[in-house]
Amino acid sequence: MESSQISVAILVMREASASTIYGMHDLFKSANRDWQKMLNRGSGKESIYPILVSNDGLPLSVDSGVNIVPDTSLEKCPEVEVICIPDVMPSPREFGSELFSEVLLDWLRKRYSKGAIIAASCSGPMLLAEAGLLDGFDATVHWAWCGMMRNRYPKITVQEDRSLVISGSEQRLIMGGAGTSWMDVALYVIARTINMEVAIQVARVWLIDWHSIGQQPFACLSKTQKVEDGLVARCQMWIEENYTIANPVLAMVQLSGLSEKNFEDRFSMATGMAPIEYVNALRLEEAKRLLESSELSVENITNEVGYDDLNFFNSYFTRKVQMSPEQYRKHFGLVRKLIAKEITSLPSDADFT
Repeated sequence: MESSQISVAILVMREASASTIYGMHDLFKSANRDWQKMLNRGSGKESIYPILVSNDGLPLSVDSGVNIVPDTSLEKCPEVEVICIPDVMPSPREFGSELFSEVLLDWLRKRYSKGAIIAASCSGPMLLAEAGLLDGFDATVHWAWCGMMRNRYPKITVQEDRSLVISGSEQRLIMGGAGTSWMDVALYVIARTINMEVAIQVARVWLIDWHSIGQQPFACLSKTQKVEDGLVARCQMWIEENYTIANPVLAMVQLSGLSEKNFEDRFSMATGMAPIEYVNALRLEEAKRLLESSELSVENITNEVGYDDLNFFNSYFTRKVQMSPEQYRKHFGLVRKLIAKEITSLPSDADFT
């Protein structure tokens, strides 16, 4: 490493994905180097020196089965300006403090107290939360983990609609929410530690499009995993087939045999969502699917998913998804059509093996 380079430690954990670890590594190596190559000016001088760091520095196999050889261990890691935390692949239900050693959490606390910037993407911000570094601050995390973060760490203000949040003391905690937000995080680190122009150059070389629309349009609003409460699970299964009917919550109450208040309390306790919120989430997910895949008018889709008030549907959809039904169709309908076009253009005997 040269004295003029910015040093960035990238954590390597068994629960992480190789694409995020190596993707960050390659973007950082690209900074101030590859743009010059593209313009036939030779190879520019690398501005960032990435270091792969694990608990013990020994080779390990990460979640996807890729074997990674770290550069060093936590104990031997030199002082760095930035620490990057990749994703953590276990599901929210599998999350527990046992995933992260106290050695690692203490290392993060000490490095942060010495002035390091810590950047985490996807579910990686859960480490910051577990280390207590986010208490009293805004944060974001992958949409599937937002509920877990909010419930487990009540001192944190979770901004689930945002794909990038800068927070903490001296704004030294950088968090990207959804899966590929590690690109946003890496570009932000490059812009902050070098300059904006270099970050833009990297984005242009790698064809990276900033996730400015946030992560809510990508989120599955209905967390439909079955719960341990058998009665609630039975109501879940029933409502997933009958959410378009009038008065769906009342129908679930009658199915449960409980009083309305007891049912709502029990359902909310089991699922983390009020019954009407759960129904609306199911309806919105179906509306999103229809907007992507059909030519039905927004008014017809409103009726298809169980609403009879177009203005209410438009307002509710926009508030929850962070874009209007028309905007959603334009963005995601186009993506679906482009993928479908590429698939149908393949020869009939195309070999996918």
